[in-house]
Amino acid sequence: RHHCPQKPTSVYDHGEQPFLTTEYVENYPKYSNVSRAQSLKPKQEYQVDRGKMEATTTFKSDYIPYEIVKRNVHAQEYKPIQGERELGTTYQKDYNAHKIQPVTLIKPLEKILTKGKFETVPTYQDDYRLWEVQRKEPKIQDIYQPPTEKFGNSTTFQDDFVPKEMSARQSCKPPCAAKVSDVPFDGTTSHRSAYKPHQLEPNLVRPREEYRPSNQPFEYLTTHRNDFKGLPGQFTKSCKPDNAPVRSSAHFNGVTEFQENFQPWLVSPPQCRQARGYVPPPGNMDLHSTSHQDYIKHEVSPAVPIRPVSSTKKSNAPFQDNTTTKDDYRAWSSCRQEIMKKREGILQPTGKFYDLTTFKSHYIPHQITPNPSCKPVNGIASSSTPFEDQTMYRTEYKAKKQEICPANYLSPPGYRYLSTDSRGHKFFRQLTPVIAEPNTNPVPKEVAVVS
Repeated sequence: RHHCPQKPTSVYDHGEQPFLTTEYVENYPKYSNVSRAQSLKPKQEYQVDRGKMEATTTFKSDYIPYEIVKRNVHAQEYKPIQGERELGTTYQKDYNAHKIQPVTLIKPLEKILTKGKFETVPTYQDDYRLWEVQRKEPKIQDIYQPPTEKFGNSTTFQDDFVPKEMSARQSCKPPCAAKVSDVPFDGTTSHRSAYKPHQLEPNLVRPREEYRPSNQPFEYLTTHRNDFKGLPGQFTKSCKPDNAPVRSSAHFNGVTEFQENFQPWLVSPPQCRQARGYVPPPGNMDLHSTSHQDYIKHEVSPAVPIRPVSSTKKSNAPFQDNTTTKDDYRAWSSCRQEIMKKREGILQPTGKFYDLTTFKSHYIPHQITPNPSCKPVNGIASSSTPFEDQTMYRTEYKAKKQEICPANYLSPPGYRYLSTDSRGHKFFRQLTPVIAEPNTNPVPKEVAVVS
């Protein structure tokens, strides 16, 4: 059951051929008369055909063309049926026709007179007669001429609605000022008049009872101790192995494989490269560019506006800004209404605050006696009888010797080395003594392979 942690390598391969003998090869030997089956798989090679290619296909070889002969189609002629055709139906046989006379009209006949000329005048012509209508002459378009005199007539709005002074509305809201009464305040209430104070009786204080110990001795017996009585036994033995340190008498050298292979050597510190200082180039710097040299500045006159000259004539007369609105509606002197502030109804108190409440004045503190605790004393009950800690595991379990896997040894005892494969596995064979006859020495025998 050893799980090999090594990976395949060719370090231990000494050029020997692997032993390919298996159980199948040993049980089924090879016969010389049986030849190997030949593969029917074609070779992947291009075969060149030297012959001439025939243009025949499977369609041409299987389907031979035949001569197609047209079928003679006979023209069908209409031949009328001889004899008379019976056109009678079941409707004509079942429903016989009856003679129907024409319906007589109830409307009286109109008497039409054809003699004489009909001369009448309709009511439309009699009521609606033609009148002589005179043609209207075209209206001459009047040219507006502004008046020369000033317009001084008043309008209906000016006559009916005379401007009046605006007065502020009186507020209908009642004032928020508190009404102060002249009568002194009467502090009597229904509570004070109905409930009269009475003197409280002192609370009944019970005297504390003294503890009286019992005369009978206390029995430390419980249901568990009464039913389950302990049996004498020994202390439990620890199954933990002895923590004995592994010590060696050899002197510790203090040198490890890492210290032997990797020895320190001197390392030179890295050299820092110093930056070179700035060295200005010799000579004067030419600040002329191709733009300064090629593009020369020219004197350019300002652009003439294309906007045409206005043909308006300016007048020196002063502008008359009087209008009918300014003359009729003149500004009146008005004052801004004051802000209506809410009056303070509650005045701030003055003097020292008296913080005595009814609870502080009526409440009387009393001394509180704590309730006695009924919790039992948390004491450990000791017993003189030894504790029986014997279990089935301790009585039946037998310690066995721990065997070490023989693969952990370099050369396991009781095994003989055989060989090492290419992976680095070492093969051993166990040496077991053979039971011999009496008065003879046992001879070792190889029985198994261990890797």
